[in-house]
Amino acid sequence: MTDTNDKTKKPAPRVEVIRKGPASGVVPVAPRPVSPAPAPRPVAPRTTSATSTPAVVPVAPRPVSPTAAPAVSRASIHPTSSVAPVAAGFPPARASGPRPPGRGPPRSGGFRGPSTPRPPPTPEAIAALAKKERVPYRIARGDLEGKMKCRIWKKLHAEEAKRFDQAFTLMDKNPNLELTEAFGVVQSGLSVEDFLARRARAKRRDEVKKARASVDGAPIDAFIASLIENKTELSLVLGERTVLDLITAVQPVAFECERSGRVEKLQVVVMATRQTWEALGTQVERDPKLSQKPTPVARQPSRRPVSDPRPLLDLVGKPIKLVLRNGITLTQPLIAVGPFDVLLGEAATPLFIPLHAMLSWAPGA
Repeated sequence: MTDTNDKTKKPAPRVEVIRKGPASGVVPVAPRPVSPAPAPRPVAPRTTSATSTPAVVPVAPRPVSPTAAPAVSRASIHPTSSVAPVAAGFPPARASGPRPPGRGPPRSGGFRGPSTPRPPPTPEAIAALAKKERVPYRIARGDLEGKMKCRIWKKLHAEEAKRFDQAFTLMDKNPNLELTEAFGVVQSGLSVEDFLARRARAKRRDEVKKARASVDGAPIDAFIASLIENKTELSLVLGERTVLDLITAVQPVAFECERSGRVEKLQVVVMATRQTWEALGTQVERDPKLSQKPTPVARQPSRRPVSDPRPLLDLVGKPIKLVLRNGITLTQPLIAVGPFDVLLGEAATPLFIPLHAMLSWAPGA
């Protein structure tokens, strides 16, 4: 309810809307109706001269009927191949795969097929190139196989190339010298003769090891074991003297005796029972000079007169003549051969003789 006596309330202002008409002198124009664009008309080419080509009348494109067969896409032909979208104005890319039949040979260039491997170099070709370039055989082989060139190796290893040059110079002076031997002479600083002698000793040492490993020592071990088990009194001929003793144990390079203690095997010339040697010792032939001064035993087996037991295997059961280092000469049947020793005489009373005590041997009469 509104109080009529309230004079403080003001009435709402009135709003007058004024509409303006068109400007003077301007007549409104009604919009034109938009008609569809007319079909393009063929335009005859402009003739420039009397000799120009006659005008070509263009042929309107044939309308496409809605019942025409749809175009076959590449994806329908090769469903497994990935077909990239074709940009407008560019021909589609040819699908990868085997070349369709009826096409010519592929164009040259691109990736080549596997090349035919070259034949391996012959040893003669390797030796000839190594001698010409004065390089190791392995470098010459690599050069012939298409690897590092010899000249590149000589630049990278100048110090080693210098030594090989010296080795080939020695080979020129000594035709029978091999490259490994010539290089060893350069490395050791020895003369050719000294180096070859040392190399021959090393070769003989290896041959002795192989020879010892190829001979069975069971008969000799059984004989020593029986002497220890029975506590047999023995006569040990040690160069210029003879010792009576008992063996209690055997070591790799010595015998353990009951009274004499440790006796090196290199000192032993003959070992037999006391009764056997007393009966035979007065009948053997002796060399007076070697009896007074026996020949010393070389520590290296390769330097001893007899170190290979294999030649003696063919004489088992036959008489054999031995010359020992203290001058004793024995002619007895050969019973058994071991890697380091032999047994002579009768099977019941054999003589034990080490190989290092022999100066020479020969088949007996």
